[in-house]
Amino acid sequence: MNRINELDPTSAQQLFLNCCGARCWAEEMTQGRPYASDQALFERAAQAWEKLSSDDWLEAFGAHPKIGDIESLKAKYSATKNLAESEQSGVTQASQQVLEELAAKNKEYEEKFGYIFIVCATGKTADEMLNILRSRIVNSPEKELKNAIEEQKKITRLRLEKLT
Repeated sequence: MNRINELDPTSAQQLFLNCCGARCWAEEMTQGRPYASDQALFERAAQAWEKLSSDDWLEAFGAHPKIGDIESLKAKYSATKNLAESEQSGVTQASQQVLEELAAKNKEYEEKFGYIFIVCATGKTADEMLNILRSRIVNSPEKELKNAIEEQKKITRLRLEKLT
């Protein structure tokens, strides 16, 4: 906890942006310092998350590479590369067929909803993520946005836990 509290504001905000790509959320988390405990940090994170707008959530989603897209991990998302790689480690053992279907379904999902498929990938195999993607792609835009928001919230919490 001291690490978060002792950082200068710019460094703290960058650390929080690595947990969640919504700038408003990262600013709120930076302004909330110092945190007396892990629990205080997690409570502030949840409160800040609930204040976000749809645009903020979409900004957070945009900070993620597509599930299984290792090249985008390397190129666009270098700041969160290590986090995303460990979170998506289940993809590394996937067959070429599963990877190709993930890519195709990701594209279909993005075309339908306007943002990439968001799932808390930690502990999930590529097959599990593909099945989740298949089940969610049929949702209404409203229902799917709620799903994506909840998944982003889980990802953010896991990343915060790694900081404490």
